[in-house]
Amino acid sequence: MIDRVKQLIAVASGKGGVGKSTVASNLALVLLESSAKVGLLDGDIYGPSVPTMFGVKDAKPEMGATQKSFRPIEALGLKLMSMGFLAPQEEAAILRGPMVHSYLKAMLEQCDWGELDYLVIDLPPGTGDAQLTLCQETPLTGGVVVTTPQDVSLIDARKGLLMFRNLHVPILGLVENMSFFECPSCQHRTEVFRHGGGKRTAEQMDVPFLGHVPLDPRVMLGGDEGLPVVKRDPESAAAKALVDVAHKVREQAAGHETSKIPGMTF
Repeated sequence: MIDRVKQLIAVASGKGGVGKSTVASNLALVLLESSAKVGLLDGDIYGPSVPTMFGVKDAKPEMGATQKSFRPIEALGLKLMSMGFLAPQEEAAILRGPMVHSYLKAMLEQCDWGELDYLVIDLPPGTGDAQLTLCQETPLTGGVVVTTPQDVSLIDARKGLLMFRNLHVPILGLVENMSFFECPSCQHRTEVFRHGGGKRTAEQMDVPFLGHVPLDPRVMLGGDEGLPVVKRDPESAAAKALVDVAHKVREQAAGHETSKIPGMTF
């Protein structure tokens, strides 16, 4: 039930562990602050994190207006849907590709999202069947790719950018997460995973660079406590960087119509 959603923004990464869900969650919250109506779909079937990040691990969806629909969970003003609401989080999701496809389609099409200005879709990590299905069958406004600065992550980030490009999904930009660490006591800056690789990659791939987000323990604490950092510590450097990223995403999205659903091009 996405016919009343104005803009669909997919957040991707070529590999796991780069903070993609953190960026997606905080992006959705910042978009909400502009008086927009916003939803967040956790597309990671095997490792859903949105229920924990918003403090609603025990929530269960209720039936919607029809017997074949269900309502999203609401938290902090957002409408949320995740595999974590449909199955116990402590149980492993042992599913083959077609079943993953079915669950993703159900969360998109059978969830009663209502009228939304933005639906942020936190894609599974990588560039496999689930990602291709969502990009091909969903009229996306555009995609955002999250990376960390080191070369091994940037290799996979390029794959994520190429996935969007080959599927004719507009690329809204690249985010460099965990860009550096600044000691809260002495303000000494340490580039734990190097620095600047995301910006160089964006320039090489001719896509917008959305910004550097520093490595900050408060980001982790916010995710574990169910209150993402833009709400928990809005004055922190990480929160301010994520707000700036979200504003750039909104500006980029405003310049794109939803993409047509293409056929395979590779």
